[in-house]
Amino acid sequence: MTKEKGSQKAGEDAPVGVLEALKATPAPVRYLLGGVLVNQLGAFVQTFLVLYLTHRGVSVAVAGLALVAYSIGSVFGTMLGGEITQRFGPRTAIMAAMAASAPLVASVSWLSGLTALWPLLLAVGLAGLFTQAYRPAAAVLLSDLMPDRYQVMAFSMMRIALNIGAALAPLIAAGLILLDWDLLFWVDGATALLYSLLAFALLPKKLGRDDTGTAADTGDGDRAAAPAPASAPSSSAAYAAMARDRKYLLYLAAVLLGSLTYAQGHIALPLELVEDGYPTGFYSTVLTVSSVVLISCELKITAYLSRLPKHVRVITGHLVEAAGLAVYGLSSRSGAFTIAAAVLVVCGIMIAAPSMFAHPATFPATVKARYIGTMQAVGGAASALAPLFGVYAWARLGSGFWLLCGVLTAVAGFLALAGVKAPPEPQPARAAEETGPTTQGEPEAVGGTS
Repeated sequence: MTKEKGSQKAGEDAPVGVLEALKATPAPVRYLLGGVLVNQLGAFVQTFLVLYLTHRGVSVAVAGLALVAYSIGSVFGTMLGGEITQRFGPRTAIMAAMAASAPLVASVSWLSGLTALWPLLLAVGLAGLFTQAYRPAAAVLLSDLMPDRYQVMAFSMMRIALNIGAALAPLIAAGLILLDWDLLFWVDGATALLYSLLAFALLPKKLGRDDTGTAADTGDGDRAAAPAPASAPSSSAAYAAMARDRKYLLYLAAVLLGSLTYAQGHIALPLELVEDGYPTGFYSTVLTVSSVVLISCELKITAYLSRLPKHVRVITGHLVEAAGLAVYGLSSRSGAFTIAAAVLVVCGIMIAAPSMFAHPATFPATVKARYIGTMQAVGGAASALAPLFGVYAWARLGSGFWLLCGVLTAVAGFLALAGVKAPPEPQPARAAEETGPTTQGEPEAVGGTS
């Protein structure tokens, strides 16, 4: 290896700094993250749909059915979003999804007053479909525009934008409810439309690499052209190949289990705290601590761990989260255990989640959007099933439920380890001497391909 190449390799292996990553973030990525934040600030439907419908005099059963319709639409929405992104590009997918979502969401307040039930369920289901359809496009655009060295940091930034929006949205909603409940859905629709307009005005028409794998000019000099296949595979061929990819199926199983258990912090934990006699405000304190730690620390932790291989970050994060979930079982003894458990769970998420979220974006451009959409659909399905699993299992196991969650999360970690770990790449000694050791499978400090 020459001295020049050795210096270059050393630079690539240097840990990624937060300020360095922020400075390297291209303007279109900043616009994308800003749009994600704006949209999340007005995302009220899933959180307040049941409360709103019951306030309008709709029965609890019908309100629950509407929430189920929204959840089903969300699961299929990410698959649809992946397909639209693969065929027409992420900018078009974001614009179309948000433009379609806006009137559907805004119409909920009017449809809830009708005697017929099916228009409301149809509108809510379609709202879930289109509201979630933008997510694969946002992930594809993020991965194509962000320099390779900062890929996982970029997904961590997107998670922070989503979490800031999720933390502030209930506060905004509380103010809107004081004025008029209908404002929840009008504002939600308005933010979706605003995101569509921002995408039209600010996001690039072309990706960093086009849908056949050819590099496109985005002003980012860090990317080199990738060899392009003759044509992109058809939809059926792409999904058939995915179904034969055992490593990716293991990864999807990890996403399913991990999402199922993580959601219990919002489903079974409130039940546990009420059972243990804690005041209602204590759960809000737990959520506040979790949010503050996550928003303030995730970028720094992602940067600090950037030199570790992806599979090490993934398994470590799952095991830390598993320990936190198990400690929730001690909540009846002291609230300190609950706070400590919440911090452990958040730390585990911060260690593993950015790499887990970035993993599907490391696949070739010809299939990337579909892989991302499938991963997000699996996560959405787990979130939809989580209340059934959590309430049923907690009611029968009590505090032992949290030990079960810990075990399942640890299992998810080992599935993820098997799914994302790249096999060693043999190389002839002469080639290694001339070009230096390759790291195919995870070629940069924080992202990698598979």
